[in-house]
Amino acid sequence: MLVEGLIAVAAAGGTAVVQAAGTDAWNGIREGFARLFGRGEPGREQAELERLDQTRSMLEAAGDGEDAQQVQIAQVSRWQTRLETLLEELPAAEQQLVVAELQALVAQAEAAKPVETVHNDFSQASFTNSQVLGSGTMTVTNNYDK
Repeated sequence: MLVEGLIAVAAAGGTAVVQAAGTDAWNGIREGFARLFGRGEPGREQAELERLDQTRSMLEAAGDGEDAQQVQIAQVSRWQTRLETLLEELPAAEQQLVVAELQALVAQAEAAKPVETVHNDFSQASFTNSQVLGSGTMTVTNNYDK
């Protein structure tokens, strides 16, 4: 049975696979996960590359919307379960090495994640005694001279 910290690492790994699938970092992350699961066996590594490609194909085919979200959730769960199984079967010393590799792959996927931005154009609006509420990083430009 896995301890809570290892389950969290496996969950982050499952999310990383799905996040990376649509980014420029996919090839590096794909190869990293294949090595992680292959454990030095070329045949296993090739099988993992094929599984990862299948995941990417499924995510691309799902597109956007509710169906896509369901496919993403299913794929995160699939990879989390596979990572939990891998970690559970390893001796403690090797487990820590795999956790370190997995954390590096998660960091790589996070760095490749597209930045989400929101642009609101209020150029034709007029405000009197107004407030703008929000959270996160916000840039406000007042173009009073226009």
